[in-house]
Amino acid sequence: MLSIRLARFIARKTRVRPARMQGRGPVASITFDDFPKSAWEMGGAVLARRKLRGTYYTAGNFCGRTVNGTVFYDESDLRALGAAGHEIACHGYGHELTPRLSNAALAADRARNAQFLAPFLGGAALESYAYPHGAASVRTKKFYAPLFTNLRGVHQGINEGWIDLAQLNAMPIEKRSFSKETIAAAIAHALHNNGWISFYTHDVSDSPSEYGATPAMLGHVLDCLAEARIEVLPMREAVAVALG
Repeated sequence: MLSIRLARFIARKTRVRPARMQGRGPVASITFDDFPKSAWEMGGAVLARRKLRGTYYTAGNFCGRTVNGTVFYDESDLRALGAAGHEIACHGYGHELTPRLSNAALAADRARNAQFLAPFLGGAALESYAYPHGAASVRTKKFYAPLFTNLRGVHQGINEGWIDLAQLNAMPIEKRSFSKETIAAAIAHALHNNGWISFYTHDVSDSPSEYGATPAMLGHVLDCLAEARIEVLPMREAVAVALG
């Protein structure tokens, strides 16, 4: 695991696809990793009450399965969220640590996930990608960078000024670390610096996992964004706003 940690550290320090943010104002995105079923049934309901749309990073291998007690999405969930205007995004088919895969394996995994998701995209291309477990290396960043308009990691921070579209920063909404003060500071920073906040979580329920959120936690973030008048958009749309 030491080599994975080192690869992740070097990847964060190495811009592979630098871009200068030119947006005239701040923007935020709400994203769900791994796509537990509750992220749609309960998380989607929180968004719907505020007429907002999110990004669901989908790994095809999880479809219809229950893994370690987590119930994941099924095909009907994909159809429903797509019909509601949410973004279906790529999280790899096998949800594997990308630094451990060869380029040939990365290509096969991406192609398999794209093939699986194609029937639910209405002819649209997959634009957004999130590294499984947040794990990237310089090599895997270079592999994926030409294939998507934006790629997201889990390194905590706001995207501002010069950013790396091959590994965007993110802010967690997770039970294990949730802090209203941290959320407020992040929103204030984005507001002052015209930043892009990519929030992420996993499951959404009244009794979430350590990596998930309650509906109240998610609602609090959305209400704070509304109070700050920060537009909330799926990743594929937010990147266009951020780059002007």
